[in-house]
Amino acid sequence: MASHPDVPPVARRPCVSLTTDYGLADGFVAACHGVLARLAPTARVIDVTHLVPPGDVRRGAAVLAQTVPYLPVGVHVGVVDPGVGTERRGIALATPGGLLVGPDNGLLLPAAEALGGVTAAVELTNPAWLAPTVSRTFHGRDVFVPVAARLALGAPPAGAGPAVDPATLVRLPEPVVRAEAAGFDAEVLTVDHFGNVQLAAPGPLLAGLPSRVLVNGREAVHGRTFGDAAPGGLVAYVDSAGLVAVAVHTGRAADVLTLSPGDLVTVTTP
Repeated sequence: MASHPDVPPVARRPCVSLTTDYGLADGFVAACHGVLARLAPTARVIDVTHLVPPGDVRRGAAVLAQTVPYLPVGVHVGVVDPGVGTERRGIALATPGGLLVGPDNGLLLPAAEALGGVTAAVELTNPAWLAPTVSRTFHGRDVFVPVAARLALGAPPAGAGPAVDPATLVRLPEPVVRAEAAGFDAEVLTVDHFGNVQLAAPGPLLAGLPSRVLVNGREAVHGRTFGDAAPGGLVAYVDSAGLVAVAVHTGRAADVLTLSPGDLVTVTTP
């Protein structure tokens, strides 16, 4: 990565982040760390999460997009890849805010947009950049991490393979968001560790609603934080990503409302 004279030396250290659905019970994450340590021993590695639900590309995309703007400029690897070993492409994306490496299945594009948009894309086909033997089922170790290591050390993305037209990159379907006269409908984007339900609706859709709202017919406080509701009460608020979310003060909104990613939620005035 390019260095800047006004950036302290620690900030110029190569950075690679990892976001996967590999879990923590097996050696998959350690193998990826090991490859990075061999190929780019000076790189700082940040584990965003390895607990994305298996195969949940939309959840992985949301986590990656909402996290990368706060990480050092570097190379961000995303691996939630139910199509591993098929004809789906491996790609690297250049953006004004860093590089992204992973499968061409929609996982990377929201993060690319969060970093300023795709300025160039390549398909990962250069065997010199990959492991000597590439497993059909572990491209994180054998394709994506070796490429990320080389990029972190300053190699240009064009060395990884041929250019790809960004218009041909796979995109996830847009989540449902509909403004209505008395509120809005929005798809559940994610459910976090605390059971808070993040909707695809941008924060301004909530701004014009009164201090009490209905969430799927249940009364909720229109608040700024969890404590604005009584213990056990529902609160609709704008979360740290600028999206509308629903929580239960000292509880789990996903359980109370029986919601999962992809479900539709209606927020209206009483």
